[in-house]
Amino acid sequence: MELLPDTATELHVREMWRRMAAAGLPSLAEHRHPTNRPHLTLATCEDLRSSAREEVAALLGDGLPVPFRLDGLLHFAGRTRVLAWRVVADAELVELHRRVWDVLVSTAGRLNPLHAPGRWVPHLTLARSRRTSARWPAHLLPAELGEPREAAFTGARSYDSTTRTVEDLGGEVRPS
Repeated sequence: MELLPDTATELHVREMWRRMAAAGLPSLAEHRHPTNRPHLTLATCEDLRSSAREEVAALLGDGLPVPFRLDGLLHFAGRTRVLAWRVVADAELVELHRRVWDVLVSTAGRLNPLHAPGRWVPHLTLARSRRTSARWPAHLLPAELGEPREAAFTGARSYDSTTRTVEDLGGEVRPS
């Protein structure tokens, strides 16, 4: 389950991807699949039944738009190294996330525990790399990544990682 940012924010994030790639840094600009776009992951699960999809779609459709702020960078290490723009989650976004989680935990297959309320780290991914040497030196990053930015999530979708397809779940969903 993913939330999609407003058009201006999506274009801005894509520009950051492009500028990072132009500076020779790993960036999602390199990921050319047509479903690739800036998004906030609310939850992932193994089996999304149609009843759960419908309930989440209704919840998200009624809950959008949701304002948010991008502020600061996050680095995640593990099998894949990730650079992300931190999403400051206000009470409205935290509550929407909890409600989506509650629907899925009772109706869907196994959920990724990293997305559980209390563990979830909201962010928009800027880059990912499986190279352990991947780095994003601050002096090569676009300066705008250090500036807070007000935005809104205006659309929602589900992404099926097996078929690599998306399904609109409400709000303003534009093609990538």
